[in-house]
Amino acid sequence: MRKFFGTDGVRGTANIHPMTAEMALRIGAAVGRYFRREAGGVHRVVIGKDTRLSGYMFENALTAGLTSTGMNVLLLGPVPTPAVGLMTRSMRADLGVMISASHNPAQDNGIKFFGPDGFKLSDQAELEIEALIENGVAPAQPQNIGRAKRIDDARFRYGERVKSSLPRGIRLDGLKVVLDCANGAAHRIAPEVLWELGADVVPLGIAPDGVNINHDCGSTKPEAAAATVVAHRADVGICLDGDADRVILIDENGQVADGDQLMALLAGRWAKADLLAQNTLVATVMSNLGLERCLEAQGLKLARTAVGDRYVVEEMRAKGYNLGGEQSGHIVMSDHATTGDGLMAGLHMLAAMVETGEKASQLLNQFTPVPQLLKNTRFERGQTPLEDAAVQQAISAAEQALNGQGRLLIRKSGTEPLIRVMAECEDAVLLEQTVDQVVAAVEAATKKNPAPA
Repeated sequence: MRKFFGTDGVRGTANIHPMTAEMALRIGAAVGRYFRREAGGVHRVVIGKDTRLSGYMFENALTAGLTSTGMNVLLLGPVPTPAVGLMTRSMRADLGVMISASHNPAQDNGIKFFGPDGFKLSDQAELEIEALIENGVAPAQPQNIGRAKRIDDARFRYGERVKSSLPRGIRLDGLKVVLDCANGAAHRIAPEVLWELGADVVPLGIAPDGVNINHDCGSTKPEAAAATVVAHRADVGICLDGDADRVILIDENGQVADGDQLMALLAGRWAKADLLAQNTLVATVMSNLGLERCLEAQGLKLARTAVGDRYVVEEMRAKGYNLGGEQSGHIVMSDHATTGDGLMAGLHMLAAMVETGEKASQLLNQFTPVPQLLKNTRFERGQTPLEDAAVQQAISAAEQALNGQGRLLIRKSGTEPLIRVMAECEDAVLLEQTVDQVVAAVEAATKKNPAPA
């Protein structure tokens, strides 16, 4: 069991353990020592961040910790998470760090790590780093302390890489695109990339002030973008999250399409072009059963993993697949990127519109989803409601009720103190009953067993 790391790095509320400046310094020293195990040579790390106010604090604390172990730090400033994976590889760095809590509200923040290959760290590496965090590390000798330097063109390098993932000659002339950047890391580069490719861009969420990231905007709140698409008679809407590693799309009628529909579209197109490795798409257990049926009808396969884009990527790397993602909008195209890339995925949707001449509503309606219901219930840190006997009984009863008619998935979020209860079933009444019964049991358990003081 990892103590500090969750599904995607270390995450929590800023200035509350473990997301404090002191802890960030310790994490920086620990990860610096972990990646600088061999003496001699030049060791470097790239650090990116999103637009949260607390990013300044964590950037400085991590820099102090890393340089104290002899790592040279290259500061990228506000860039999307996939840019950090890209820059880690292209700059031959030993380590990449992204300071972001992704789609979480502004008061939260997190620290994600990429290895020298540009991919996120394994569970085993995180366990070893946690041991160094707890035990402490010896600092470098005074003459070996690292240096820090700002890299001013990181977002431009990333923008060129994203554009190069498209087929040569693709232009977006004539497409009106509503682009919601969630007041986050892509607020400058995303509109620039679309404009350079010829799109008529209607930008939203491009005025970050440190506290408005993801606030009523972006991939988790697409309502404003949907209304803007209809009001401006746009062809499509693209909604990124705070660090731009996920995307949610909106058709010309204001209808929202999730990552499952986009994955179905891309998998089908890639398969027809003989580009889909082993005719297999990788997705998580959260993806809709309708996606699986859609792929099977085309003779394609769906490989499922645990929730988290890092687990999708691990499966892709282990088996040689090149397309995967999550219902939430993480789309991983490993021929071009090392992690989910919302802007890149959005561009490939636009390329499909250009090449087929079809509307977004046609392309984003690849299958009819099996009715799916997801409800979240919050608990206090330190509580373990899923271990409560009454909760386990409720889960067992729900599984029996759905037997042969659907499926049930209960999990603890790796990024927030939430229990997520999801079910799929053609019977809408049974669907709601089973989810509500489990949620009620979890809520009762959290009230009955308060968090330890």
